[in-house]
Amino acid sequence: MNVKLIQYTPDPEKVIAAAARLCYSPDPVPELMEKLDEEKVANLVQKLRAMGHLSTFEHISFQFSIDGVSRALSHQLVRHRIASYSQRSQRYVKEEGFDFVTPPTIRRNPQAQERFENIMATLQEEYQALLAMVPAEDARYILPNACTTSLMATFNARSLLNFFEHRTCMRAQWEIRILAEKMLELVREVAPNVFGQAGPTCVTQGICHEGAMSCGRIKALKKEAERMTPTYD
Repeated sequence: MNVKLIQYTPDPEKVIAAAARLCYSPDPVPELMEKLDEEKVANLVQKLRAMGHLSTFEHISFQFSIDGVSRALSHQLVRHRIASYSQRSQRYVKEEGFDFVTPPTIRRNPQAQERFENIMATLQEEYQALLAMVPAEDARYILPNACTTSLMATFNARSLLNFFEHRTCMRAQWEIRILAEKMLELVREVAPNVFGQAGPTCVTQGICHEGAMSCGRIKALKKEAERMTPTYD
């Protein structure tokens, strides 16, 4: 998996702060931005984040290049609808000699890995044979979810926070969780006050919405918090 932050809104946190100030000021945005120093920006963005006033976060966007992920992952990714996606087409780009993603559980089991790789090799052979008979757009119907793909994805900050809340959760499927963690690491570097506290609700809010399906992490976090709380005689 190769993930890169290829472009984002310049001075993203200052844009958020200026948008928030605009709601209560007669001054235009350029003048507001000139008056905002780094400390004021950080304080205001953190305050907005803590209060859940996130509409101004929609003014900044982040564009990612994502390569070497499976089609299974891409099907999950596009469920996050407040984003823009472009993906390599299997209709126009032939998947001759396609790469594929092998799940960790299969890699750890020699017999499962052998069967998996044999199936991939068979599918490749059959795909090649079909290409000689039918258009690529029809031959692609036998390509597996494991087949790798490339995407460009653009999110605004508010949508990204929602994405991280759901996909860094331990209940998220392993591959998209790795993607979310890589994306979060990248945006934290350029907008730390926006994304410094991003993550699953068990970490950010001390609650878990998974009910009986909870991974149990919330209990461990609460025990750690209790252990770190000072006691007084």
